[in-house]
Amino acid sequence: MNRGEPIIVAENIRKSFGDVEVLRGIDLVIPSGQITSIVGASGAGKTTLLQILGTLLAPDSGELRIQGVRVATLKGKALAAFRNAHIGFIFQFHRLLPEFNALENVLLPAWVAGRDDRTTRDRAERLLRDLGLGDRLTHAPAALSGGEQQRVAAARALMNEPGVILADEPTGNLDSGNATALFDLFKELRDREGATFAVVTHNADLAHSGDQIVHIQDGRILQPA
Repeated sequence: MNRGEPIIVAENIRKSFGDVEVLRGIDLVIPSGQITSIVGASGAGKTTLLQILGTLLAPDSGELRIQGVRVATLKGKALAAFRNAHIGFIFQFHRLLPEFNALENVLLPAWVAGRDDRTTRDRAERLLRDLGLGDRLTHAPAALSGGEQQRVAAARALMNEPGVILADEPTGNLDSGNATALFDLFKELRDREGATFAVVTHNADLAHSGDQIVHIQDGRILQPA
């Protein structure tokens, strides 16, 4: 897919929880090979939107297409396999498995896809080396700093060469130096790997260093004046 082509297209996405309408007709395009920052106040619907874009949550109505595939046509194991192959996730609190070392955590998406060979291990090791963790391959998460754990999470998200990486407040648990370093890493991965990111963040400075900013307020996208 060429840089700038739509990789995710969401049309009129609506989602309610009980009587509370969280998303009220979201139309959004995520371009390939770019960083899209999603910003807004707490409770605006950012995380709900990201969960829908990641196929972790189904909308009540509207249509979501990822790399041309209508997500609503996928169910059960087919949806899980599609998610594992096409979407990477980076969360605020890493979600690394404590019983696995850094390399094994990065390999998890490949194992889920039924891949466990020299090629996958070579890629996992290269990703960690490229992210400055070449001497941390066998370290457990508890032996890594917060910034190092987020870099392991970034490598894991890239393992299966997904079309898009979704990050939910990935710098929220980091100090300012590590937060800037992580966003710089996203830009490097965008430029080197052609990676696409959709990042929910409260950090306005980091949001403005991406390629596109999407403002959400009360479940709607604010249109530029």
